[in-house]
This record gives sequence, structure tokens and C-alpha cells, in this order.
Amino acid sequence: MKNRKFKNAVRNIHLWLGLATGLVVIIISITGALYVFEEEIRDFTQKDYRYVTLQQKPFAGLDKIISNFEKLSPKDELRVIRIEEGLPNATVEITTKKASVYYFNPYNAELVRKGREDWLEVIEHLHTSLLLGKTGKFIVQWSVVIFVLMLITGLILWFPGQLRLLKQSLTIKRKASFKRLNYDLHNVLGFYASVVLLITALSGLYFAFKEVKNAASFFTGSKLGQGKAIVSAQPTHTDPLVIRYNKIYTEAKTKYPGAISTSFSLRGKGELRLRMIYPYRWARRQNTFFYDEATGTMIRAKLYKDFNGADLIEATNYDLHTGRLLGLPGKILSFLAALVAASLPVTGFIIWWKKRKKRKKKA
Repeated sequence: MKNRKFKNAVRNIHLWLGLATGLVVIIISITGALYVFEEEIRDFTQKDYRYVTLQQKPFAGLDKIISNFEKLSPKDELRVIRIEEGLPNATVEITTKKASVYYFNPYNAELVRKGREDWLEVIEHLHTSLLLGKTGKFIVQWSVVIFVLMLITGLILWFPGQLRLLKQSLTIKRKASFKRLNYDLHNVLGFYASVVLLITALSGLYFAFKEVKNAASFFTGSKLGQGKAIVSAQPTHTDPLVIRYNKIYTEAKTKYPGAISTSFSLRGKGELRLRMIYPYRWARRQNTFFYDEATGTMIRAKLYKDFNGADLIEATNYDLHTGRLLGLPGKILSFLAALVAASLPVTGFIIWWKKRKKRKKKA
């Protein structure tokens, strides 16, 4: 009797949380499924301007590329610069504060293409904020919290009361009635995808809440590092932007060689971040440097050789969230799990609607 009351309470929690967040979960899941293969989609659909013919020539230099950018768009401000050293024929990508994107030939610094942020950027913004800014981020964050609760309550409801019914709970009866088939699609597929979805949802919450990062720090017994503060002499004069960026890039490449990808990004409050990613298998090996954007003076540095437990979790989290951690098989698994997640609110709603109609007929 107590067990039945408990399951009924869990069922009601599962139902009403699902009805409240179903549409948001569908949007997050479908956009997440698409973004899992972001790299492959871009390489396939954008190869005509993301790459040039491979040549036996050195890199033209960041200074030449930025100089050409400033000539083309003197009133627009830099937001992100990406250089793929691991792919020498990949174009250098510059994104501006007005969301324009410029692709430059790495061998001669000439413009290959100018455009806007592509549809995959829109997909990412839809995934993280529903295109509603801070309000959307708030809705998405708490919808994911609710989704985690739904996964847990769903597993409780799935667990059969008797072991002889275990096989039945693991099998979809394809020749059954629509009502039964829909129930199995919700129940069985939800169970099979639950582990991957829990990992994906919890790693997503890591991005969203400081409390989750604090919990990771607690369990690893270490504190997430912000980088070692660097005391540098203040420059007597301020160099032009081209010289500042080129000097930062050249010095970092000389002192920490071997990066396969380098990016500059403005983080607000006059802070410039340089991130250098090196070949890795599990936790991302990246050196991150922070500069005063106005002067090019280094403020602090965070090197992967100094990573503690909390830092390793942070460095692994993105690849864990997107399925990249296990390569192509991991991506496929994450993609399929995301599609299942998108189906759960639909099949769950049908179950509720059928039961509701049945109760009305009885009444």
C-alpha cells in the first residue's frame, strides 16, 4: 500500500513537471541533437570558404590578416578570432561585435568570404537561451533541472515491481495497439537513453550553475583555478590593435608551441582571452591567458600542466556534454539520446491524454 502511494506521488510529479516543460525540452533536445554534429555539418556545407587549397607556404601572419580586416571594416570591432593551426589550409575566422564573420586565406591574408553568423550559431543560441536573452537562459536552466528530476522519477516508475516483468519492461511490442506501442516508446526508450541523458543534462547544468561547479570542487577536494596572477610592467605607450594582437599571438606560440587551435575572444570589462588547445584524448589540454585588452598586458595565466581535479572536470565537460569525448560513437550515442529526449514529452503527453479521455468516459 505504501509503495503504491509512493509511486502515485512520483507519477504525479513526473506528469506535471513534464507537462510544464515539455515544449522547452523538445526544443533543447532537437537543437542539441543537431549541434552534436556541428563540426561535420560545417565541414560538409562550408568547405568552400572554411578551407583553401593546401600549399607549402608559411602562415601569412596575424598582423596582415587583422590589417586587411581593418581596411575592409574600419568601424566594426573584433569579438573573436579563430586560427586552426592543426589544419594549415583552414581559413582564419574573425567574428565582429555586429555578428559579421570574415574568412581570410592563411597563406596570403586575403579575404575569402564575408558573411553573417550561420544557422548553426542560431541553433546554439536557441539551445542555450531560446533566442530570448537572459530570460531564455533562465527558462532553459531550470527546465534542465526539472528534466533531471523527470529522468529520476521516470526510472523509479519504470522499475518493475516483480523481476519476472523485467523483460517486458525492456522490450517494445511493435505489433501491439497504438496505445501500448506509444507507452513502450516512452517507457523503454526513456530507460535506455536515461544514463546518457543524465550525463548530458548534468554536464549542461555545470555550465549554468556555480553551485554545480562548487559541488564538483567539493567531490574532487580541489578548487577551480582562475589562473596565476601575472605582475607585468605597465607599457609606456599603447600599441595599435594589430601590433598588440600579433605580439600576444607570436609570444604565446613561441613559448608554448604545438597548439592545434588558437582563439582570441573579448570577455567584457576590457579583458581579452587567448585560448590555445593542444592534442588530447580525454581532458582538453588547453592553456588560457588573460590580457588587458587596451594595453596587451597579461593579467593571469592558466596552464593545463597545473590542472587539479576540478580543472580537469571543467576541461572535460564540454566534450562530455556533446558526446565528443568518445569520438564518433559518442556523438552518435548523444544524437540518438537527444532524439529520444525530444520524443518523451510527445509520447508522455499522449499517455496522459488517453488516460484523461478514459476517465471522462467513465465519469
